[in-house]
Amino acid sequence: MASYPHVVEAPFDALDDRPFPLRGHWHEDFFHNDRPIVLELGCGRGEYTVGLGRLFPDKNFIGVDIKGARMWSGATESLREGMTNVGFLRTRIEFIDRFFAPDEVSELWLTFSDPQMKKATKRLTSTYFLERYRRFLVDGGLVHVKTDSPFLFTYTNYMIEANRLPVDFRSDDLYHTVLATGNDDEVKRILGIQTYYEQQWLARGLTIKYLKFRLPQTGALVEPDVEIELDSYRSYNRSKRSSLTTSK
Repeated sequence: MASYPHVVEAPFDALDDRPFPLRGHWHEDFFHNDRPIVLELGCGRGEYTVGLGRLFPDKNFIGVDIKGARMWSGATESLREGMTNVGFLRTRIEFIDRFFAPDEVSELWLTFSDPQMKKATKRLTSTYFLERYRRFLVDGGLVHVKTDSPFLFTYTNYMIEANRLPVDFRSDDLYHTVLATGNDDEVKRILGIQTYYEQQWLARGLTIKYLKFRLPQTGALVEPDVEIELDSYRSYNRSKRSSLTTSK
């Protein structure tokens, strides 16, 4: 991917205090337009980054992940299709605020993130990460969470409740809810995008959960102090990694 014009491979193992050249300049120097920028954090193969780019040509999308072998699929597909509103950034998500300036990003997508049931600070919906997102997300910017994990969905709901964050849409069974009510055209459009792992979850009979909430830039963020039942599985065709039954 080093030769791909729409892929930025950051020096993630040697980051220092020097400003990243594209920070604050993604619109003019990378996308060459002023359309809203949307990040998919932990994009994996890039199915959502590319799929969203097709559905919403009036927005710019950047898939972020550390694993280049996975990212190659979406990067290659978008390059072959000549998509000008899709890009990829290879780096660690804990460094994400070093790459974007205040108010530079409008929305975030977290698609099938590792629930990180052992440690809250590793969860991409924890206040540890929300504080980082605030540094570059517009005030009241949207955060989309799509997951198979009951644990992550429950934890994120408690986090939203503890911090009184505005919720635009919530479902613990996305496909059933939208097909039954049909009350959100944007949500209906995203049903056509299914990641490799999402297809596996659906085949196993698991429900897909979805949250769309807003993140204000002000106000202290607090972690929920609640014991949550752990998922009964780890990932596709793998067993639980712990004998514990709950975690905070």
